[in-house]
Amino acid sequence: MGKVWRHLKTITYHKLLVARGCFKVGLYRQGVLHDLSKYSPTEFIVGAKYYQGTRSPNNAEREKKGYSEAWMHHKGRNRHHFEYWTDYSSDPEKLGCVVPVPMPDKYVAEMVMDRIAASKVYKGKDYTNASPLEYYLQGRARKLIHPETAKKLERMLRLLAEEGEEKTFARIRRELKVDRHRRRSGSI
Repeated sequence: MGKVWRHLKTITYHKLLVARGCFKVGLYRQGVLHDLSKYSPTEFIVGAKYYQGTRSPNNAEREKKGYSEAWMHHKGRNRHHFEYWTDYSSDPEKLGCVVPVPMPDKYVAEMVMDRIAASKVYKGKDYTNASPLEYYLQGRARKLIHPETAKKLERMLRLLAEEGEEKTFARIRRELKVDRHRRRSGSI
């Protein structure tokens, strides 16, 4: 029962941190709905079984089984993960290939909040504003993410590392307001 309780506390704390960040940039709905699938049996049972507290239990499941069923469930339901944003290519040279597509800005913003929260949860007292950028740069994600999305994400993570949350969140708020205005005016 200990792992179940600790996993529940970890995912709830993560969810609250993301919600707090989303609220600061005006993404109220996304803040409330963020990662609800983690409470589903498909994700929660695996999360509790492989819970370690220092990294995602999906990594431990992947090491044991060669894949993570919980992760596949999660990425298919949560638009703040770049892995959600793939489709078959219409490029004649890549027909039949699955390729990344650009993410809408509001999900890029939520992805930034998700990476900040995950870094705070797993790094604890060792967290710095550079932690999310460092994690991103050491991973292989940059090869799998659409270049336009990668550029936006990395720009926000670099701003966070150099200037902190307040300036980063202000930039995200400004850019989202531009997108909302364009959508209302029909120019997107």
